[in-house]
Amino acid sequence: MSYADRLFVDMCTDIIENGFSSEGQKVRPVWPDGTPAHTIKKFGVVNRYDLSKEFPALTLRPTAIKSAVDEMLWIWQKKSNNIKDLHSHIWDEWADENGTIGKAYGYQLGIKYKFAQGEMDQVDNVIWQLKNQPYSRRILTNIFNFNDLMEMGLEPCAYSVTFNVTGDRLNAILHQRSQDILAANNWNVVQYAVLVYMLAQVTGFKPGELVHVIADAHIYDRHVPIIKEMIQRPQYPAPTFRLNPDVKDFYDFTLDDIVIENYQKNPQIKDIPIAI
Repeated sequence: MSYADRLFVDMCTDIIENGFSSEGQKVRPVWPDGTPAHTIKKFGVVNRYDLSKEFPALTLRPTAIKSAVDEMLWIWQKKSNNIKDLHSHIWDEWADENGTIGKAYGYQLGIKYKFAQGEMDQVDNVIWQLKNQPYSRRILTNIFNFNDLMEMGLEPCAYSVTFNVTGDRLNAILHQRSQDILAANNWNVVQYAVLVYMLAQVTGFKPGELVHVIADAHIYDRHVPIIKEMIQRPQYPAPTFRLNPDVKDFYDFTLDDIVIENYQKNPQIKDIPIAI
């Protein structure tokens, strides 16, 4: 059975049974009808995925893997903040009149800085270091730029990635300040798993571990019954994932270079309410 499924079930069970409820507290998010959107949360959840063993896609419900990767490439490869460069509509409600999400996500990764090896942006710096000094303990990105927070459509949730090489394996830690477990957990896991696969391929390594650190892992009140039903579903083996081995430059990857096979999954959960 999929390890990602087992981990997800254990995490959700722990949150529901042992988490802290925000009922009675003042909260920022609301449901579309204006009702306060309360959550049950756990602080400091850490999940580890060994990418050398399996691809961490849930089978409890389908994850739209290529749509998730499209968003990841929008941020990391295109370094874009304009929704016209994204195939899905997940960012539409945060876009301004010009179709941008402000100085957020991809915009931050595209800013050039002065590094010892010259002027480059954060993504190019990661690739350069993995190729030239892979045992550095300073290979990371951070898009939580306090100077620009007021000009962002949404402050970044997944805000920092630290890369670390162990032998011939590329590992990564994804740091996330907040996560809506039902709507976004496996979406983010799949995105950054694929990022590790891609960067490993173009820098001469094999994929290793993805460690996902979530400061505030929460389940919204209206999601609890959905989660309870979901974690009782049958679990299937993880799908097979591979990349086009001919791609040697990170900026050459497209969605067509991703191959997903044998993806058994339960039915999709439709019309999930999203707090705003």
